[in-house]
Amino acid sequence: MPQSLSLVAIVVRDYDEAIAFYTETLGFELIEDTYQAEQDKRWVVVRPKGDGPTALLLARAKNEHEAGFVGDQAGGRVFMFLETDDFWRDYELFKSRGVTFVRPPLEADYGTVAVFEDLYGTLWDLVQYSNKSPLKR
Repeated sequence: MPQSLSLVAIVVRDYDEAIAFYTETLGFELIEDTYQAEQDKRWVVVRPKGDGPTALLLARAKNEHEAGFVGDQAGGRVFMFLETDDFWRDYELFKSRGVTFVRPPLEADYGTVAVFEDLYGTLWDLVQYSNKSPLKR
């Protein structure tokens, strides 16, 4: 039976500022933004443009405990890996839109990669896999 990841939840401080960052800065598509009255929350889903199946569920922190994870989704490690078909195009585009890169581009056997922060400080890899990488699609 084939399986795939459909959604990954990422805890955010505010829906609208997160939507703006992911859609305007990173160029993701807003797939859904539906208010759920019974839980007094929004179901907000964004996805990178392309044919990948995985999307992000932007989950607003609802208490102090959850708020403590905003910007630290993975304890200071890289949390997400954004694959691109043109590293340098997207690297320059993101820089022009104010994205902060905390590690410069690196050419490695598996591909080209640089680490950036999202609007809250969570770390992401921008990566273009080489033909040598088992992750190359």
